Amino acid sequence: MFYEPARHDHGLPYSPLKAIVGPRPIGWISSLSPDGVANLAPYSFFNLISEAPPLVMFSSVGRKDSVANIEATGEFVCNLATLDLIDAVNLTSAPVPPQVSEFDLAGLEQAPSRLVRPPRVAAAAAALECVYVETIRPRGRAGPVSGQHMVIGEVVGVYMADTAIVDGRFDTAGVGVIARAGYLDYAPVDRLVERRRPPGGGMGDVPLRNK
Repeated sequence: MFYEPARHDHGLPYSPLKAIVGPRPIGWISSLSPDGVANLAPYSFFNLISEAPPLVMFSSVGRKDSVANIEATGEFVCNLATLDLIDAVNLTSAPVPPQVSEFDLAGLEQAPSRLVRPPRVAAAAAALECVYVETIRPRGRAGPVSGQHMVIGEVVGVYMADTAIVDGRFDTAGVGVIARAGYLDYAPVDRLVERRRPPGGGMGDVPLRNK
């Protein structure tokens, strides 16, 4: 089949676009309101977009509390979403008033960050402490801005649980990272497959390992 997204002419019960472009990393973003309320929300339009400088982005449909808090305070944390925390990740997507902390809603313990004020999820196997850089309002080909608010931040600190480091590497499969698929689906990462890159492609001196 073939369809045009602008026409919504796929004839299916739900749009398949996010199922096709998936699984997608989840940015589990914690921030602080100017009044000091800790906010926590998952975003599946999320990724690392540069290593030097280390930049991450997440994109919000509408200017939600995370965006407003980050623009006001200049800081946020990306917490790693894992299978053992999937119910908490899902629960923190609930639309609640700004004065309600999703940490409390999901029964999650906060842990202090080192270099920024927003707390991290204590149970998360990793967290990226970020300083706000800019918000971009993406445009479609017709010109008008979309309803998306794409927040870019620079990673200034990285937390990893000691148990998540195995043989000198962060154990992505071992900690059970989850990604967002389409519909109501999540994809757990429980197995990795390695391939050596062509000469000059980077990481060429890293030994291969079976997973």
